[in-house]
Amino acid sequence: MTQANGPDGIRRILLEAHVGRPDIMATVAQVVDACAARGIAVRMLEETRERVATQSSVEPVADSPDAADGCELVLVLGGDGTFLRACQYAQSADVPVLGVNLGHIGFLAESEMSSLGEVVRQIADRDYRVVDRMTVEATVLRGDRVLGRAWALNEVSIEKVSRHGVLEVTVEIDGRPVSDYGCDGMLVSTPTGSTAYAFSAGGPIVWPQLDAMLVVPNNAHALFARPMVVAPTSRVAVETATRSGPAEVLLDGRRLVDAPPGSRIEVARGGRPVRWVRLDDSPFTDRLVTKFELPVTGWRGRSGSRRLP
Repeated sequence: MTQANGPDGIRRILLEAHVGRPDIMATVAQVVDACAARGIAVRMLEETRERVATQSSVEPVADSPDAADGCELVLVLGGDGTFLRACQYAQSADVPVLGVNLGHIGFLAESEMSSLGEVVRQIADRDYRVVDRMTVEATVLRGDRVLGRAWALNEVSIEKVSRHGVLEVTVEIDGRPVSDYGCDGMLVSTPTGSTAYAFSAGGPIVWPQLDAMLVVPNNAHALFARPMVVAPTSRVAVETATRSGPAEVLLDGRRLVDAPPGSRIEVARGGRPVRWVRLDDSPFTDRLVTKFELPVTGWRGRSGSRRLP
């Protein structure tokens, strides 16, 4: 793995952490010191920097889309929510993002806290590779007026605002109507997001090497309520009925666009992927089994096959 230094010749990373947990802040300080010992400068958002006690120098930066500009990568210490927040900076700067799980399941993380020292070594030695993860972009319209536009790594979720009644929508794929639904919401997910909200709503698990979009009705009152897997070149639209209540469009559970009755939400493949750091060549299957604690005690495999740890 080769990567150019910053414009000033200094290697630096943006470190993003879950600031709400004091125990993580102590770990952050250790990572900062370990990076400094290897000649890597660490940049942090000002809010994070204020909570970290370390003897090493840290570059504070404002919370803005260009926070990771000039960095080699974005290192994330926390759970999936922290990872998704950090992806905003990595995607904007077109630099890789690397997650270390300090949360619960941490499906998006590449490593665990117990391997943190080895992670710093691999960063210092540039002993990693980078793969692209597909994103989606959503545009919310009402008539000819654009109400909002944003991107997501996991999913676009169209949800009803009121807890009463159902959200009435029509789903369109590639310019043709598919079906009307009365539902709690509709999800358009990437393969990366197939193990997140879409999975909870009954969608299939899709291996991240496959480029595709998942269309998953959430609690639909309809005869045809099966999830659909469509081509990455497809365009998916969800139209909310004018007689239906207001909805909201959530992107990765973080960015929100209001969608009043009669709105149209168009979703297509994102123009820029998220660049994802891989530290080893272990298959997605192993991650699936480990994170979901799937029972595989009956597996024998072919002669000479490596058993799961």
